[in-house]
Amino acid sequence: MRDQPRATAIAVLGAILWAAATVGNAWAIGFVTDRVIEPAYLEQSFTSGGLWLIFGVLVAILVVNVIGVILRRVWATIAGFNLQADYRRRVTRRYLRLPLSWHHAHPSGQLLSNAHADIEATWQVFNPLPMAIGVVVMLIIAGAMMIMGDPFLALIGFLVFPGLFVANLIFQRFMSPRITRAQQLRAEVAEVAHESFEAGLVVKAMGREDQETERFRGKAYELRDALILVGRTRGVFEPVIEAIPTLGTLAVLGVGTWRVARGDLAAADVVQMAYLFSLLAFPVRALGWVLAEIPRSVVGWDRVQNVLRAEGSMPFGEATLPERPGPASSVVEDVFYSHEGEEQPTIRGVTIEVEEGSTTALVGPTGSGKTTVTNLALRLVDADSGSVRIDGVEARELARGEIPAVATLVAQQTFMFDDTVRGNVTLGVDSADAATDESVWESLRIAQADGFVRALPSGLDTVIGERGGTLSGGQRQRIALARAIWRSPRLLVLDDATSAVDPSVEQAILAGLRDARAGMTVLVVAYRMATILLADQVVYIEHGTVVDAGTHGELVGRCKGYADLVHAYAREAAEREAVAREEES
Repeated sequence: MRDQPRATAIAVLGAILWAAATVGNAWAIGFVTDRVIEPAYLEQSFTSGGLWLIFGVLVAILVVNVIGVILRRVWATIAGFNLQADYRRRVTRRYLRLPLSWHHAHPSGQLLSNAHADIEATWQVFNPLPMAIGVVVMLIIAGAMMIMGDPFLALIGFLVFPGLFVANLIFQRFMSPRITRAQQLRAEVAEVAHESFEAGLVVKAMGREDQETERFRGKAYELRDALILVGRTRGVFEPVIEAIPTLGTLAVLGVGTWRVARGDLAAADVVQMAYLFSLLAFPVRALGWVLAEIPRSVVGWDRVQNVLRAEGSMPFGEATLPERPGPASSVVEDVFYSHEGEEQPTIRGVTIEVEEGSTTALVGPTGSGKTTVTNLALRLVDADSGSVRIDGVEARELARGEIPAVATLVAQQTFMFDDTVRGNVTLGVDSADAATDESVWESLRIAQADGFVRALPSGLDTVIGERGGTLSGGQRQRIALARAIWRSPRLLVLDDATSAVDPSVEQAILAGLRDARAGMTVLVVAYRMATILLADQVVYIEHGTVVDAGTHGELVGRCKGYADLVHAYAREAAEREAVAREEES
């Protein structure tokens, strides 16, 4: 309510008007009974003045009631959706600030659920909240009216409220764990669905549709059963909660009739109090709605707060990199790094110096830690110990945005947005003018992507579909390379970024990079000999440690592991070329 003071205040004002008008209905019924209906009954005559009095009183109360309902509902809805939007932004901003190591430890389906279902559950309670506040005001006014009307009947009425409180307390005790379970299952269903969508190609290729359907069905049925249990609990308690005010109304009518017969009370007073109870039966349930939403709201709030309070944020300093043209240097010195949940470090004492303007190739067997080293070099993850420096400045001391401004990564798995080719290269930077389009085409040319892009129906304006589904793997890699080159980075990191392209195309790409690299330093994870031979320095990694570093010729002569690995690469490449020649013949 502090976050939305204006909307809340208007909604509560509307709820108070609605509450006053609702209680005013009971007063009006008592008033017209006393002033019009009872005299008309006694006199056996009815005048038009009396009719107009009834009409005027009821219409006045109705107008106030309608205004109150409109203000309450409209502004409560505005406040609730504003809060949802605000917290979705907060969660998203937190996701963007949390390091990759945190994201690796949390399923993407759970993160989607936090940003959508959990936030919705958190603030769903706001819809009935102003009404519940109005009900509190209504109960205060009604209590005062009942005491003024007849303290004895008021005492009977007041017995209703402890009964409602006890019923709601028991209701919450049963409902809370069941709501918690249902909310957790919502997240699990979202996780399974997200995994199935993400792995659509694997599911189709491996013929796992039935198994994935069954996996999703199992979770969906668990959620169904949990929600049915929640519904059954509501179905048991809500009629009880609704019946309590009705029983109070019957008690007031019974005792009131007896007191009228004795002459202790006027019939209008009994009608007013009985009608007041009948009116309160529905609004009092609003308190139950709020209490019913609170367990779900608390669960959603806790899950959202787990994100907002998540540790592992990546702190930034205030240092800036030197503003100068030309390539940047990169130094990884005595770095240790462990993935979350692992006891042994993945990277142990790694030291790599990438001189400005040079090309350094990281070579090693699968699982040796090459990708992790590239992530450390760009500070996508923070080392447990050791130093990472760019242009001589400690990476942890750099201000936010300094590293992306000079360094770019092309990862193993390329990601394409559901956007145009231009949009995927520039990532939203305005590129409407011809000069910028020329730079996009130049980047595509270096990445050997200009040919197939020109052949697309609309060239740069062709929408390539979600995740680049209309392109081949090699085409996606080349657009990702163009995306990196377009930024004219001073430090370019390639993590096996040409694995999906043909060797001849790779040669052309490497040649283009060699021509363009006068302004950049290149750190590349290499498997193919053509890439390795391009490097000025080769660093051989095994089991998260640097075994040797030097030129390709030096390592072949003195490092057996490196020699065996590159000879295996060469044999594999020769076999592929032989197969290709045989197919051509």
